[in-house]
Amino acid sequence: MGKIRAEYIWIDGTEPTPLLRAKTKVMDEGETPPEWGFDGSSTNQATGDRSDCILRPVFTCPDPLRADGDILVLCDVYSADGTAHPTNTRAACAAAEAKHKAQEAWYGMEQEYTLMKNGRPAGFPEGGYPGPQGPYYCGTGSSNVVGRELIEEHLEACILAGLKISGINAEVMPGQWEFQIGPAGPTEVGDHMYIARYLLNRMAESYGFDASFEAKPAKGDWNGAGCHTNFSTKAMREPGGWDVIVAACEKLGQPEKIKLHIANYGHDIESRLTGKHETCSYKEFKYGVSDRGASIRIPLATKLTGYGYFEDRRPNANMDPYTVARLLLETTCD
Repeated sequence: MGKIRAEYIWIDGTEPTPLLRAKTKVMDEGETPPEWGFDGSSTNQATGDRSDCILRPVFTCPDPLRADGDILVLCDVYSADGTAHPTNTRAACAAAEAKHKAQEAWYGMEQEYTLMKNGRPAGFPEGGYPGPQGPYYCGTGSSNVVGRELIEEHLEACILAGLKISGINAEVMPGQWEFQIGPAGPTEVGDHMYIARYLLNRMAESYGFDASFEAKPAKGDWNGAGCHTNFSTKAMREPGGWDVIVAACEKLGQPEKIKLHIANYGHDIESRLTGKHETCSYKEFKYGVSDRGASIRIPLATKLTGYGYFEDRRPNANMDPYTVARLLLETTCD
């Protein structure tokens, strides 16, 4: 019987933004990935006197970076007593998904990120700054685009892994890019997002880049990095859905819900949601049709047809997709 490599991937306890960790298990071909342990004291998830944590596989797909038959294994983290670890946000998302299964919630997440080299965005000249933003968004040409070879390889890897990746584009700052995952369900979108992030981190190593998900990787007159999240339920996608969408936006605009979402939409959100650079200030909430300066943008096509989806423009690039998916589902459907 042949052997395969299974790359176990999990989310650690680093604060304020968790990191992805991974290690390889050699298994028999055809073997179901078992639970596995790791040293939680080295990942900010346990103390040295009770260091063992459990990796419980939740999503498996082909590993496009290794040989045929090798797999990627995304795992939930559980404490030694068998309870979900506090860093395990997927468990709460899965519970919300089960509760609201009849809603048939769909998500499309637009993951922005910045390729960094020597602590600066790729494409920023040493000791200086590039020309102002304008030609870089969906740009072409070596003066406007940095890292395209990596980005194309990452897209291919995501496709080969079977992820629900739906597109890529260059963003408004040199070295800044975006990929989109969806439409997908609440836990599904998080699973595919984290595998796509893992693949990006791994592949960037070969080019000497770091993929940054910071909210504001370059200070000053530059757009920050977000993860705009498109959301709909079955009722929103059917005729008459306009009224359901408006009702959902009103629920999201309740003061206690505004605070809850902002507090859980990623570290350093205040530096990005300033009211400039295609954002609404984190201090206010508004929704509108075709308004990229709103907290919630309702696409023009949704208004014209009377049904569809809306886009929450507030989440940071460094947000946790399970948490964002859960909060949107609970706030609009509870």
